[in-house]
Amino acid sequence: MKSAFRFYARLVFAWMFMLIFALIFMSSITRRGESFVFLAWVLLMIFVIASAIAHVRRVRVIGGGADGSTYANRQHRCIEMPMEAGRAFDLLDSTIRELPNIEQVESVRDSLQIRAKLRRGHADGSANSLLESMLGWFGAPSNRIFATVTPREDTGTVTLVCEPEGGIWRDWFMVDGGTNLENAEAISRAMSHRIAQTRRDEQASTKETEIEKELAVAKLQLLHAQVEPHFLYNTLGSAKYLVKSDPDGAERIIDNLILYLRHSLPRLDNSLTTLGDELDRVRAYLEIMQIRMRARLTTELSVPDSLKSVPFPTMMLQTLVENAIKHGLEPKPGGGTIWILAAPKAERVAITVADDGNGFGNGTTGSGIGLRNVRERLQLAYGADATFDIAANFPTGVAATITVPLAGPKEARHE
Repeated sequence: MKSAFRFYARLVFAWMFMLIFALIFMSSITRRGESFVFLAWVLLMIFVIASAIAHVRRVRVIGGGADGSTYANRQHRCIEMPMEAGRAFDLLDSTIRELPNIEQVESVRDSLQIRAKLRRGHADGSANSLLESMLGWFGAPSNRIFATVTPREDTGTVTLVCEPEGGIWRDWFMVDGGTNLENAEAISRAMSHRIAQTRRDEQASTKETEIEKELAVAKLQLLHAQVEPHFLYNTLGSAKYLVKSDPDGAERIIDNLILYLRHSLPRLDNSLTTLGDELDRVRAYLEIMQIRMRARLTTELSVPDSLKSVPFPTMMLQTLVENAIKHGLEPKPGGGTIWILAAPKAERVAITVADDGNGFGNGTTGSGIGLRNVRERLQLAYGADATFDIAANFPTGVAATITVPLAGPKEARHE
């Protein structure tokens, strides 16, 4: 009540000052017009008080309460934006452009400033006050908005000013009917709503990314599970084949298989081991295959010790070696040689499995699941950071090369 009383008193005082000035002016000219001036002032004060009462009531409706600052024609706000200043400016610009009665918007992104002009009126469609219409040049037909964004570290502060068009002196005589408070509140609400919506979108995007990651991990485990039984079935099949023809060979295969499984099973649930561990696994596998193929299989390994600690997908090297033997060397009369080579390449390492077997287009059969799994697993684990290339070897055979970052997948680097 005290703030409202001070608001009314200020208007009455201003108009009383105008009355005194008018009376002094009229008395210097003629004494006959003094009563007319006073009567006009009384009538004018009726409109002033009526407009002031309507202004106070509307401010209370808009703000849910009122104080000295909300009664003012000129409204000031500071809004903290939990986002980079450029995004905050774009959000503010689109919010102002959607205000009712907007007539003109000037935005300068480099200086992070926005100026706007709005036709005086209320969002409910009501017209200007009777007093403003009667007083003409005293009233302000339009409101203005001036907004700036101040960059902070990863945030931005919006400074918002909503005011009547014209000089500040008019505030002593006129009220804006709460229109500038309405504009300031509308912009503040819209900004809060858009910030909340942005956060919800970011949370939804994060949740979607987590779901995609979980699906990728599940798919990776499925692809891995398709590789493990493939080797075990082939090895047991070889042991069964040798049981009658070469019992000692079958026994050595089983002994090596036990050694292989003892080395491998603790890592079956992992998608990454090291290149050194994969080489140990492949050596055990090649020993098993050499028992079966005897002199038809020759191996050559050239991997620097410095590269054996590089993170590498489990069973992937094994898949390439298996593929080379099954489709390249076993069908070839006289067998051949498998080379396993590793070399640094900028910030990556290239691992090549090559053979001098039958090569492409020589009647080899297969579903291609092994190589397809290699490609998909690399894509899931590394994305564009890893490559897989397969080409004809010279003079015969096939060379398959996997290139991966020395530091491993990005996610593994951040853990």
